[in-house]
This record gives sequence, structure tokens and C-alpha cells, in this order.
Amino acid sequence: MAWFTRFVNSMRPRLPNDERGRMRAVANNLILHLHPTRVPAPALQMRRTWGLGGISALLTVILVLSGILLMFRYDASIERAYQSIQFLETAVPFGSLLRAIHHWSGNLLVITVTLHLVRVFFTGGFYGPRRSNWIFGLALLLLVLFFNFTGYLLPWDQLAFWAITVGVGLLDYVPLLGEAMATFLLGGREVGQAALRNFYALHVAVLPALLMLMLSYHFWRVRKDGGIALPTPSGPVEKLTTIPHLVGIELGVALLTLTALLGFAMLVPAPLEELANPAHPPNPAKAAWYFLGLQELLLHMHPLAAMLLSGSVMLGLAAVPYWDRDEAAIGIVGRSARGREAGLVGFLLSLLITPSLVVIDEWWLDLPSLLPTWSTLITNGVLPLALSLAGLALIYALLRYPLRARPSEALVGLFSFIGGALVVLTVVGVFLRGPDMVLMWP
Repeated sequence: MAWFTRFVNSMRPRLPNDERGRMRAVANNLILHLHPTRVPAPALQMRRTWGLGGISALLTVILVLSGILLMFRYDASIERAYQSIQFLETAVPFGSLLRAIHHWSGNLLVITVTLHLVRVFFTGGFYGPRRSNWIFGLALLLLVLFFNFTGYLLPWDQLAFWAITVGVGLLDYVPLLGEAMATFLLGGREVGQAALRNFYALHVAVLPALLMLMLSYHFWRVRKDGGIALPTPSGPVEKLTTIPHLVGIELGVALLTLTALLGFAMLVPAPLEELANPAHPPNPAKAAWYFLGLQELLLHMHPLAAMLLSGSVMLGLAAVPYWDRDEAAIGIVGRSARGREAGLVGFLLSLLITPSLVVIDEWWLDLPSLLPTWSTLITNGVLPLALSLAGLALIYALLRYPLRARPSEALVGLFSFIGGALVVLTVVGVFLRGPDMVLMWP
């Protein structure tokens, strides 16, 4: 067995004799498992990534750790869920702060993951072998949204109860699978004990496991594809060691994020309204803020049309790597100066057109009244959907030809228009919808 002992000993990492040296070696080995030993110097420029991927990963870790601590005091029953949150807020030392950190980290994660996806799009981080990770990133964004959605119900207050009631109600309009998905989530047709149990199980067991698996693949794929997308170099590129150059930047961004998050959580506690009361809905009853853009669409067109429009946009985003093949523009923000101009024009158009359409549809245009003999499915569904898709095609054509942009550059403008429109619809839903969801000034 001597040969086996020598073999095992040869496989062991050789660590320094002193304790500090051994700790440094272990830490370095962990860091270099996640990062290459050397990185291109341009990749360390903050304007390349703004640290969004790292911030998202840090927020995920914070959510996992704070969520585990919250589980010690939370009771997933409709009789005691609200009381357990009240006890956490008032009697547990630092309980209110812990809940605020968890709550705002989840909300911030939605923003950082979205901005990370936007950054990847604008820098062409989906060309070539990276296309699979782009599609995987879209799936991660949807998973983060679902993560926040399942956690929204757990406080069992009025805000949570009715936001989930409205949110799950949106699923009923998804063709074929919508009703089955809503019934599965709620454990029936009403938000009650079965729904709370299902949401809790998904939030603390199923989704964390799925998120860890997906993040592991995402990180592995990023490293396999060579890190962040950079412009094709015209000559030799200087490479710097990951330790301390990259690690120092990551540590600085992490400390700034933690400081800002902690300060905000101390100043702004997580919301908690009255105990959920199914007999007294608030007016207006709104979904969670990250679904208010979709809820706003539902006020202007048939629910099926709104779902099909949203699905078309998501399918279009998934198809971007197969549509835009201008691989020479990899790593260049907006593909070129003309692409950046198209992006600015598209965004400004969204700020002009979207609120105008909201106001026109709210106060002046009423297609069912103008076409009383037509089915409402056509006047409030097919026509708005067709006009919306035609409008997006027209925006692309205007950017493509009058602006003389290449297809990839015009696509940047179209992406900016859609993103700007979603922001406008969300702002309208959050601040400009009053009782009975009537449009009003805040």
C-alpha cells in the first residue's frame, strides 16, 4: 500500500508551514477557481462592467444568508405569519434591520440583474459561443423575478396578499398553461394557507437550489468564454494578475455596496401594512412594482394581447444572438458611434411616444366604442397587439434607413425604445395610478 500512500500525498496541495500562509493559499485557490490567474488590463476598467455582475452575486449571497436567519423566526401559517413578522420587527434584536436588508437586497437584485443584461446587450456580449449564456441570463432574470414574487406573500399583510392576488391573476391569461400554473401556485383558486405553504417552499427550498445550479453554470460559462466581452485588440494586450488587481476592485465594489445597502436599510424599513384581509381589498390593488409595467399594459389592451406582446418581446430578446451577427463590434458600446446615436434616438422616442399613447388611450381613444359591431377581442386585443408590433417594426425601420444604421445598430435603438417604454409604463403604474386605477397626477 506504500504506492497508494505516495499517490495520495502527491495529490494534496502543498501549503506553507505558517498559519497565515496556509490561509492565504486557501483563499487564493478559491479565488483562482472562480477567476483566471491573469486578466486583460482593459477588463479592469470600471466602465466595462460597472461591477453589475459582481454586485448581483454579492446580493445573492446576502439574500441567502439573511433568508436563513429569518427562517428561525418565521412561521409559514396564515394564523401566525403576520405575528411572526411583527415579533421580528419589534422584539428580536436587529430583526427589523435584518428584514430590511433582505427585502431591499431582493429589490436591488432585480435592478442590478436587469442592468447587467442591458450592459451585456450594449457591449455585444452575446456573439459567438456567448449566445448560450445570453439566453441563460434571460432565464436567470425570470428566476430572480419569480424569487421576489414568491417572497412577496410571506409577510401576509394587505400589501402582500393583494399584490399576489393581482399577480397570480395575470397568469390566468397565459394561453394553455396559465390557469394550471395559477392553480399550482395557489394550491387551489384562492390565496390561502395552501398558497402560503407553496410560496414558502418554493422561496426557501426549490428556487435557491435552482438558482445555485444556474449561477454555477453561468459563472463557468463566463470563464470558459474568456471573461467579459472586449473589443478585438489591434496589438498585444497587457495582462495583470487577478490577485491583487481584480480582487482589489471586487473588494472595493463589495464594500461600497454593503455600505450603501446597510445605510438604506437603516433609514428605510421594509414595508409592513395591516394583517391581510381578503374581504377588504385596497384601492387601487396593484401588483409588485416589477410587474406594474405588465399591469399597465392590461389597462390598454386585452389580457391575452398583453401577454402575447410581452412574450414576443422575450422571444425577440432570446433571438438577438441569431439576428445580430456583427461580431466585429464585440465589446464596443452600442456597436459604433452610429449605434450609440440610434440607442439615444430610440430611448428619446420611447419617452415621447409611450406616455402620449397612455394619455390618448386613457382619455380619448376607445376602439370598442368606435367599432361597436366588432368583437371586443378584436378591438381591444387583436388590433392593439397588431398596432404595437407594427409600431416596433416601424421604429426599427426608421432607425435602419433614415438614420442609415446597420441592422445591429438599428437593433440597439429598438432595444433602447423597448427598455424605455417599460420604464415609462412602470413609472406610470407606480406613481400615476390612483383609486380604481384611474390616471392621475401624484
